[in-house]
Amino acid sequence: MSHEVLSTPVVDTVKPPNRAQSRARAARRRKAVVTAARVLLLIGVLGLWELLARTKTIDPFNFSMPSKIWDQIYTWVMHGTALGSLGEQIWYTLHEALLGWVIGVVAGVVCGIALGRITFLADVLGPYIKVLNSIPRIVLAPIFVIWFGLGPASKVASAVVLVFFPVFFNAFQGAREVDRNLVANARILGASDRRVTLQVVIPSATSWIFTSLHVSFGFALIGAIVGEYIGATKGIGLLVAQSQGTFNAAGVYAAMVILAVVALVAEGLLTFAESRIFRWKPSGSDS
Repeated sequence: MSHEVLSTPVVDTVKPPNRAQSRARAARRRKAVVTAARVLLLIGVLGLWELLARTKTIDPFNFSMPSKIWDQIYTWVMHGTALGSLGEQIWYTLHEALLGWVIGVVAGVVCGIALGRITFLADVLGPYIKVLNSIPRIVLAPIFVIWFGLGPASKVASAVVLVFFPVFFNAFQGAREVDRNLVANARILGASDRRVTLQVVIPSATSWIFTSLHVSFGFALIGAIVGEYIGATKGIGLLVAQSQGTFNAAGVYAAMVILAVVALVAEGLLTFAESRIFRWKPSGSDS
């Protein structure tokens, strides 16, 4: 009697690795490495600066040192400045920069879309915009102080002229780069010029506009600071001017650190808003 040996097929229970999870882990590892490298670089630069200043390799009076800059920030935070509390100075500058940024962004988007859509306007106003863009806008700050005085208006005006042009040119280019097939299809469906602009052109140009917003807020801060430096009653720019006038290098650097923190927070908020608005865009190429 022959016995048949029944062989049960062996089922491979090992699951293939999940590519999405692998990419996510690799992305997290890379982010951790990049963050660590950034922190180490910052610590190294600050440590070297402190060492060079303490050993008098560089003049500590002119270059100051990180420990003195930290002491200056701590003094301003805990005891205020000669102009009032530090928070009041930050808000004064931030208010001017925000107001100038909003006005400059709105004006730049409206003018950019309008000239991008209406060729006749672009042909007529194009040379004048190029001439205005060629003027160094920082030199307009003293003129604005003469026109509007030492109050916030002159700083807002400085911020507006710095913000307007990068936003304008991006909005203009975005309006010109709209897919002509989309515009043609919208017209075939009976859309008016107004609806084409609002429902096709502006959404298509939004990514171009957001690209300029990241840079333009820094320009708004520069405009407000320069205006305050030239003449003001409050603000971080006036702190810089007073610190320079008293040869307080630590005060100048401390104000710069505060401005950098404000700019980084604003950049983070803009990046978050952009990621929420453009959730449909892929974050990277899937390979």
